[in-house]
Amino acid sequence: MITIQLTKLESALDQIKKTQPKLLAADAALIATALSVTGRHAIAIYEGEQFTWPEDYEKLTHSMVSQVEMVNEAIESTAPKRTAKNAVEEEPVIVTVGLTPNLSAGEQVLVKRDDLKVVLSDILQEGVEFVYSSTDIGWQWALDRANWNTISGGEISRRIKIKASFTEGAVGIEMGLGTPKKRASRAKGPAEPSIDIEPEVGIEVDVDALA
Repeated sequence: MITIQLTKLESALDQIKKTQPKLLAADAALIATALSVTGRHAIAIYEGEQFTWPEDYEKLTHSMVSQVEMVNEAIESTAPKRTAKNAVEEEPVIVTVGLTPNLSAGEQVLVKRDDLKVVLSDILQEGVEFVYSSTDIGWQWALDRANWNTISGGEISRRIKIKASFTEGAVGIEMGLGTPKKRASRAKGPAEPSIDIEPEVGIEVDVDALA
């Protein structure tokens, strides 16, 4: 498995040179750039459907509204009443969206180099570990800035956070977290989105009751 740091393209190039020693320097640079693009422009997977960033932004956010609203209702129904004197900052409730590398976006970097497109595809098939910050992934950047109050037409808790994580075809490690995301089997279909409550939150949401 090759490791690609999206914040350091030169590190990605070093990885390509080590794993693909027969490539010319210029071709190795093209592959490194293409791999970076497959991660930055990763495709979102939600309820079995794929969404491309940025053109499918409205389509994805409107598809997520019902789930966000259900989580919001669960927060409101379980949140204890607090006075201003003993109010404390509450931990976020995480709603996850799957990600998979965008091979098509990477191939656009390689233009007519069909030989390099084969190399790119082979590398993704063998496995890639993306190391990134939240602003490196197009979908995460966009979802962090979504105005759910406007999208839903109601008041949505600020505790709800959307997390885009690699679940198909790659492993993702967000810098500052240090825990690799679970990689789904290639034999399975696109991963379904889930509602994750972080272990340290100490608050449980009955997902079955939300269905």
